[in-house]
Formats: sequence, C-alpha cells, structure tokens
Amino acid sequence: MSEISWATQAGYPLLATLQCLPLAATMLLLIMRQHEQALRLGRLFAIAELAVAIDLYGRIDVANGNLQFAERLDLFAYHAAADGISVLFILLTALLGVLLSFYGMARQQISPVHLLGVLLVIESSQMTMLTTMNLLWFAAASALQLTLVGYLLWRWASAREENLALSRFLQYQLFGWCLFLAGAVVIVWSHADVVGGRWSFDLLDLLHTPQIDKYQSAAFYLLFYGLAIRTPLFPLHGWLPNSAGYGLIAVGPVLLLGVKVGVYGMARFLLPLTAEAVLIWQSYVVAFAMIGVFFAASMAFRQANLRRLMAFAVVSHTSLIVIGLFTLHPAGLQGALLLAVNFGLAITVMLLMVGYVYRRTGTTALDRLGGLFDRVPFIALAFLIGGLALLGMPGTPGFDAVHLVLEASIDTFGALPTIATALGNVAAAGFLLWAFQRAFLAPRPRDLPAARIARTGAMEYFVGGATLIVLLAAGFYPEPWLQLTDSATQALAAYFQHD
Repeated sequence: MSEISWATQAGYPLLATLQCLPLAATMLLLIMRQHEQALRLGRLFAIAELAVAIDLYGRIDVANGNLQFAERLDLFAYHAAADGISVLFILLTALLGVLLSFYGMARQQISPVHLLGVLLVIESSQMTMLTTMNLLWFAAASALQLTLVGYLLWRWASAREENLALSRFLQYQLFGWCLFLAGAVVIVWSHADVVGGRWSFDLLDLLHTPQIDKYQSAAFYLLFYGLAIRTPLFPLHGWLPNSAGYGLIAVGPVLLLGVKVGVYGMARFLLPLTAEAVLIWQSYVVAFAMIGVFFAASMAFRQANLRRLMAFAVVSHTSLIVIGLFTLHPAGLQGALLLAVNFGLAITVMLLMVGYVYRRTGTTALDRLGGLFDRVPFIALAFLIGGLALLGMPGTPGFDAVHLVLEASIDTFGALPTIATALGNVAAAGFLLWAFQRAFLAPRPRDLPAARIARTGAMEYFVGGATLIVLLAAGFYPEPWLQLTDSATQALAAYFQHD
C-alpha cells in the first residue's frame, strides 16, 4: 500500500513550483505583449520549468517506492506528492513544453504570444494532474486542459473539416471526463459508507478504506472508460484521427501530452483503487487492446494523409502500452510506463517533422508529397528515427520497454497472445516505413518544384536535434529510467500479489 515519506522534502515547495511557474509566465506574457521580448521570456520560463523538473529528479530517492515531497493545504483540499512514476512523466512534460515553445511560434497567422500563453497554462494543468493526490483536483485540471486544447482547435480552425475536428474532440472528451468524474464519485461514495459519511477525494484516504465489492465494477468501468478515451484505446479513439488530420498541427504534441495522462491516470488511480475489479476485467481489456493493435495498423495503411496515418500509429502503439499495464506484473508495469515516455518522444519528433513538411508544401496528402529527402534530409532522417523508436528498435528506450512488456505478457497470458501482439508491432513497422517512402523517397510531384522546398533552418535543427538527442541518450543509457521506476512499479504491482 502506498504511503507518504514525509521526511523527503526539497526545502522549497517543489511540486507547487512546477504547477505555478507556467501560470506566472502566462501572466507576464499578458502584461508585456511585446512579441520578441515576451517570446524570449516565455521560453526562459519553459526552460526554468525543465530545470525544476530535473531538480526533482535529482532529489528523489529512487529506492523508495513510497510517495515523496508531500505538500498539503487542507483549506483547498490540495495534496501533492511524487514518486518515480510521476517524475518520469513530469520530465517528459517539461521537455516537450520547451520544444513547443520554440516550434509553435513560427506560424504567421497565429499570435505567438497568445499561443505560447495557452501552451504554458496547458503545461501547468498537466503538472497538476501528475502531482495531485486528489481525484477532484485531477478532474478539474483535466477539464482545464481539455478546454484549452479545444480552444486552440477553435481559435485557429479555418475550414469545415477543422470545425468537425473540434466537434468530435469536444464530444468524446466531455463524455470521457464525465465518466471519470462519475467513477470518482462512486469510489468516494463507497468510502463514505465505510467511514460514516465523511467524503474524501484524497487517494491516500481512499486506499486506506477497505474495498467494497458491490461498487468495484461500476467504479472500474467509469474510471477506465473515462481514461481510455484520453489514451486513446480502441474502440474509443474516434476523436484522434480527426483532430490530428484537420486540427492545428502545433496542437498535435499538446494532444499527445494529454494521451500520456490517460496512461498515468490508470497507473495512479485506476489500478490501486479498483484492484479487485481490475482482476475480474483484466482479460477483456487486454483482448480489446490486442484487437486495437491490428485494427489501427490496418487502418493506417488505408490513409492518404500523413497526419491521419500518424493518428492511427498512436492508437496501435497505445494498445501495447495498455497490455503492459494490465499484465499487473512488475516488469509489465515498468515496461508500459517506459514505453509511454518513449512513445511520447518518438511520436512528438515525427509530428514536428510532419509540421515542418506542411509548412513547406502546404499539404500532408501522401499523393502530393515526394522527393523531400534531397531538400530536407535532416527532417527526413528525424522522422525515420522517430518511427524506428516507436517500433522499439535497439538504441531507443522503447527497446527495453517492449521486451519488458512482452516478457510480462508471456508470463501472464501465455505465448500465443504475446506473439500475436508482437506481429501487430511488425505490421506497424510496415506502415511507418511505407509512409516514409511515400513522403520522402518517392518521385517528387510536378506541382512541387524543388526550389519551393526551403532548406532546414536553424530552429528546426534545434527542435528536432534536441528531441533526437534525448531519445537516443535514453535508449543507449536506460539504467537511470529503469532505476527511477523500479521501486514505484513494484509497489503498484503489490496490489495484485496475494500469494
């Protein structure tokens, strides 16, 4: 059972700083309104946020599987803490925040200061979700984040298809958010029945309450489906292809930050709070995830748009992450969480490179692309390396993560389902290499002259290069990330080990 290690403190409110620093930056941006100075300031705050996240990583006791750096303010039901799992996702969020602060500011039809301010508030809400121990705070921060992403889709949507993307996004996410909130209420209601009517949304309070079987399945169903929509897991993925295919392309990585929250929410809240129901429904969840691997791969081959193809890559590989989580095995849990972070880095670099292609060509339709390797070889190679990382190739953090997931899957479900899942990953390799060939190596269309395709710029080298350096460094030296998550995943797996 998770406990708080109150003795582990940083000397300053470290977790509150992670949540408030982006908000402070946004307020200053609104006051300044001078583009160049404001952009520099916003980027400095994004870098400072990453520095605080690295400080958290340097201070955490990786051998201690309990929650650390606890902060509490009872007046507002504020309760924050972190363990190795939290730190892993916090580092990812802070890094992608820096990359987006440099990437998304080059669009001429978008106010750079306005966009950066929205992205910083989204980052703040993300940090709140990754540190809070309160289900209600998690839901409130999630609502803020989804509202802001929807705002980005609405504010810069200019076509009918983009309005359709916004509509689908809001429909799915509002429904998922309501399901999660209803699941939280069911959990708290059962807790109140045991303790004499006192309601508490605090994770530690709920974990110390004996679980009541008659509420378990209902709570699991609501929490799981609410988080599965965000993840997204087949067949609850319908919002993503539209949002990725027609929405503002700079929103892509921001949406993927939200995708990681679905995985994190399952590990932080769903698995420990509904452990008995998880054991009952485990096989059904894994069956849907295995179907999702193949369904999304087959749909990806049918796409004529590179952005929609990437969306189905998300669904296919997310299914593998969920399979790892629901092995309920220490190695599977650790592999799934590491795979989620590898996936976040890999898909981000691919989407950013697709964004740079769009800026040059005005399209992501595969039949209108080709011959780009000669003009922008760095962008092509970065896209390819991201795709190989997504597949778990050696030299990327996904290599060890995939092996942990598959080993745990063999131990839990047997060889045949695991082999089937691995074959789905092979299919994913096929459609990603096919997309690379079509976009970068195929003959250039006549209406896309070479002179029209600008060479790679310094900022593009920085954004793509920084992502690749982190990705490859984590792949060739995975020990720190394995050590970071080992004790925390062991503590999580203990909920399902009753021998």
